[in-house]
Amino acid sequence: MARVLHNLTVFALSLAQNIRGAGFWSLVYGYCALCSVVALFKLWWSFLLRPTTTFQWTVRDCPPACLNDTSLGTHCYVRIKESGLRFHYVAAGERGKPLMLFLHGFPEFWFSWRYQLREFKSEFRVVAIDMRGYGESDLPLSADSYRFDFLVTDVKDIVEYLGYNRCCLVGHDWGGTIAWLFAIHYPEMVTKLIVLNSPHPSVFTDYALRHPSQLLKSSHFFFFQLPRFPELMLSINDFKALKALFTSRSTGIGRKGRWLTAEDLEAYLYALSQPGALTGALNYYRNVFSSLPLSQSHIRSPVLLLWGERDTFLEQEMAEACRLYIRNHFRLNIISGASHWLQQDQPDIVNTLIWTFLKEGEGRKSYRN
Repeated sequence: MARVLHNLTVFALSLAQNIRGAGFWSLVYGYCALCSVVALFKLWWSFLLRPTTTFQWTVRDCPPACLNDTSLGTHCYVRIKESGLRFHYVAAGERGKPLMLFLHGFPEFWFSWRYQLREFKSEFRVVAIDMRGYGESDLPLSADSYRFDFLVTDVKDIVEYLGYNRCCLVGHDWGGTIAWLFAIHYPEMVTKLIVLNSPHPSVFTDYALRHPSQLLKSSHFFFFQLPRFPELMLSINDFKALKALFTSRSTGIGRKGRWLTAEDLEAYLYALSQPGALTGALNYYRNVFSSLPLSQSHIRSPVLLLWGERDTFLEQEMAEACRLYIRNHFRLNIISGASHWLQQDQPDIVNTLIWTFLKEGEGRKSYRN
């Protein structure tokens, strides 16, 4: 009798798990279909209004001068033996000083850290990388090449190539997600973790499934699962959607801070207009549903989480929930008026808060390799 009850229990648990799994993937694919219909309508409407320009866009051949600004650092390259990929990065500050490594988000590249490269090079070896699929780093076109484990290993390999065994790790948006994961899997390599507008991956998963409002704000996650069509929608009308992402009143940089200059915008369009660049950037999203939930979640490093109060894409309630997964000092700062791109539109406040965090507890000496 006991064995029968045990078998029934196991069967019931398995059935419940399968039902939840089926429900989850039904949600994913159903929402993908809905987003596709909306995107097709937008494409049709754009063609009606601008039939001669809708399918026109320009690949920028020459980088704007701001990308060669020597005050930001030196352009360097490294080829990782294990993956065979070549990575581009910009580095400043004296070699041998503590390493501060910056990981950018979507759809950015190393340039999003320009204010921080100038600020922290006085006491750190600051390095802002183009993550795989971005900028001048190699662009694997297979979506499988952007699995979480590959992205985390990239960070480990780069830190070691630079001659360090630990770093102060700073990440924003997708770079923040990779920073969380790196701190989970390689806690001994992270002296302090600084994340900007990116919730702990487990928090995001739990919250989004329970809050339809966040699921709606994350609709691009579902739309980007489609092959090729998202690249087209981001390209039409000479990358109008990307321009709006950085400059519009609802989502753009600098609504209450520093505006993105025309040259800054051209820097992003230069990087994202190159062949394969949009596919590389979008492939980060095309593995996300098969990579969550996480098998490990706890963070043992001290954590600073900075959050733009007016983030259009992520609800603020997720920021406080990150505390559940941190087994060390945790500081959360909500920056009033800041957008999702807070290190660019509120750089002075962001830099001050980072300095304050770095001086806490162990102090700067703890960063010595």
